[in-house]
Amino acid sequence: MSNQGVLVVLSGFSGAGKGTIMKELIKRYPYFLSVSATTRKPREGEINGKDYFFHSREKFETMIEQGELIEWAEYVGNYYGTPKQAVEKQLAEGKDVLLEIEMQGGMLVKEQFPNALLLFVTPPSFTDLEQRLIGRGTESKDEINRRIQRASEEIAYMSSYDYLIINDELEQAVQDVHQIIQSEHMRVSYQTDMIHNFEQEANNNK
Repeated sequence: MSNQGVLVVLSGFSGAGKGTIMKELIKRYPYFLSVSATTRKPREGEINGKDYFFHSREKFETMIEQGELIEWAEYVGNYYGTPKQAVEKQLAEGKDVLLEIEMQGGMLVKEQFPNALLLFVTPPSFTDLEQRLIGRGTESKDEINRRIQRASEEIAYMSSYDYLIINDELEQAVQDVHQIIQSEHMRVSYQTDMIHNFEQEANNNK
């Protein structure tokens, strides 16, 4: 295994279950979950600094201006973004970092971190997605319609991701994500220390 952490971007349609997958991964494995910043209001049970950093629009825009975010995007009227310092620290310490972010943000992360692993979570069909949004009962009818419309636009991003995670059965989806991340550690780009050791040993034997 490499001594460099893997930066994992987990995106997907609203209602696809990416948040649930993230919680299961963090519960079972030693991944570092990057806490995103947002301007949306907390949902029931959400804790500031644990689920999100909840900020005013003014505070968030200051963070943008000062370059404190790896990426940021505006989604259905609210800002979302990833604080930079904590992510870079964890990667340098060899920890895998999970980012649950929107597609626009995923593209920005890929520009700054070319080795980032991009995973797109989706239900088996668009009909399933609509049913999930309605069934969770956390948004108004107008909000649901906005999210469905947004999802129809986000389909264009799917082919830009490295893997599609079909979230039909949660357990299988969690295992799929974990196995993909573990396989990523075996890429040559993450094995520079091992390659260097081989070169040193070969030179010593000359």
